[in-house]
Amino acid sequence: MDLPAVLALHDRELRVGARPDGPGARVERVGGVVRHVAADAHGWNGVLWSDLDATDADTAIAEQVAYFTGLGRDFEWKLYGHDLPTDLGERLTAAGFTPEPRETLMIGEVAALALDAELPDGLRLLTATDRAGVDLLMDVHELAFGTDGSRLRARLMDQLAAEPDSLVAVVALAGDEPVSAARMELVPGTGFAGLWGGGTVKAWRGRGIYRALIAHRARIAADRGYRYLQVDASDESRPILERLGFAPLTTTTPFVYEP
Repeated sequence: MDLPAVLALHDRELRVGARPDGPGARVERVGGVVRHVAADAHGWNGVLWSDLDATDADTAIAEQVAYFTGLGRDFEWKLYGHDLPTDLGERLTAAGFTPEPRETLMIGEVAALALDAELPDGLRLLTATDRAGVDLLMDVHELAFGTDGSRLRARLMDQLAAEPDSLVAVVALAGDEPVSAARMELVPGTGFAGLWGGGTVKAWRGRGIYRALIAHRARIAADRGYRYLQVDASDESRPILERLGFAPLTTTTPFVYEP
């Protein structure tokens, strides 16, 4: 891959040219900022992209804080490693944002990925298409990551109701017990599909389930004509992704502001 060209395409299609995520949501460009405004508080609210420098960054940050605070919502400023100015992260922190762990934006060209990984014997896959399936997926999410999944549950239910073809959510089951889960967001009109939320409960880690769920979703993306898969990878998942054929493009750090 021509990594600089893929990064530029990623920014153009998924950040500058982002589409609303969910019914009633909207994407707005205000000055040097592109922001996503969900229809309600449980959707994703935040800044997707910015074109700032040292002379206007603090003003733009203050404007977004005032805007989302006026809506009564927390929001996320998703900072990428190549965003300017170079001290934007420090400016966000000074304005009251809290940085979450930094991850690596990784990209895989679907046609070049190793897609032969399969689930271990005794496990089966369930595609979540209704409330029962989403509940199983969120059971894994909460056990694997130790976080409350109520907002994500509501957002996924809205997405399945309004745009079911844009989401692939899968749960690995041992009998009736959910042990691993992941989802894929398919972005119409672009060459990208995003892999999100891959997690396995502690007792089932180290058996190749995470790798198998990546391969499963990649095969679906290939069947639907998507060229690239993107992942915000943790330090733990990055080596697995590299062995499958993914390459690092830049870093990404969520900065969260809570009114």
